Amino acid sequence: MTAGDILTLNAGSSSLKFAVYGAAPGLPLKLAGQVSGLGGAPRMRAGADGVTLADESWTGEADLDAVLERLFDWLAAEGRAAGVVAVGHRIVHGGRDFREPQILSEEVLSKLEDLSSLAPLHQPFNLRGVGIAARRLPGALQVGVFDTAFHADQPEVARLYALPRDLIDEGVLAYGFHGLSYDYIAGVLRQRDGQRAGGRAIVLHLGSGVSLCAMDQGRSVATTMGFSALEGPPMSTRSGSLDPGVILYLLQAKAMSPAAVTDLLYQRSGLLGLSGLSGDMVTLLASPAPHARQALEVYVYRIAREVASLAAALGGLDTLVFTAGVGENAAAIRERIVGLCGWLGATLDPEANLSGAERVDAAESQVEVLVIPTDEQVVIARGVDSRLRAAAAS
Repeated sequence: MTAGDILTLNAGSSSLKFAVYGAAPGLPLKLAGQVSGLGGAPRMRAGADGVTLADESWTGEADLDAVLERLFDWLAAEGRAAGVVAVGHRIVHGGRDFREPQILSEEVLSKLEDLSSLAPLHQPFNLRGVGIAARRLPGALQVGVFDTAFHADQPEVARLYALPRDLIDEGVLAYGFHGLSYDYIAGVLRQRDGQRAGGRAIVLHLGSGVSLCAMDQGRSVATTMGFSALEGPPMSTRSGSLDPGVILYLLQAKAMSPAAVTDLLYQRSGLLGLSGLSGDMVTLLASPAPHARQALEVYVYRIAREVASLAAALGGLDTLVFTAGVGENAAAIRERIVGLCGWLGATLDPEANLSGAERVDAAESQVEVLVIPTDEQVVIARGVDSRLRAAAAS
């Protein structure tokens, strides 16, 4: 095992998550933090072992590049940078080529740049983080860990669109995303259940982005995001699945440019578009506005429809798991979704659902219903650790 530390970076358009792990058995967590409010008023919070190390708002430049520079300055001032031997980066899209953690050479980075149009809210930011980390920590290995990798072994029937073969051969496939989150949840289910790993399980990753994944004994069978991170239920600002005719209408009848359509579907739709108020779940749950209530009704309805679809792919349902920001914290949303899944045998225990318990199904429920906080950072660290071990062995 290589001595030193592993820094993990999960860079997006509005936030940056980071953590430092010891490159030692068990990957001991040394600190974790997040910078929120990128592009506006950034606030950095970090802690270790329950002790707050930083809680400060930053003024001045607020884009990702500036925030990363300030983060590296802070890590250096805290004496946390000198020991970093590798930096692990969440890379949303690995395409068809990248299924395992990869050392981010110039050749690899060039291929990943070509995939940016498929994940415009994430991929460019992921890759900018790589460049800055490589400059600030030139002696550290830069490693990419890919969200799409968890779904790469799905049955081919789950990955194909009914399009001409030449487009399929070019890579127009359903890739799936949120794979780091699903990988973590699959690991927790294996710890609970052994190889069974929840049996026929559907995991609901409900955050700013929303997707669901059908797992059979911890392996991805089907998922709601496909070629891009737009497919599936409505999200905070993303539309979710649409009739392709809507896109044609926007381009042809409305004469919108591709850039304008991209902005509409990624930034101005979803809960924000439906409510006309906000894409934030806390704000919408507190609002009496009719459009806010309707936005939540559509959100819950579409998620329940996806649960039914994935249950069909699995041939039944044994376990339902809620994770990510909304899934972990919005008891009212969990209650509504499970209520619509009663025909599958799922019944919620109202008190357990409100108490913060891990298991929230009622005694009579035929489906185990769990709330499991996700941890993408440790999955990144594990990917980096695997590359360090391979390098040491060779």
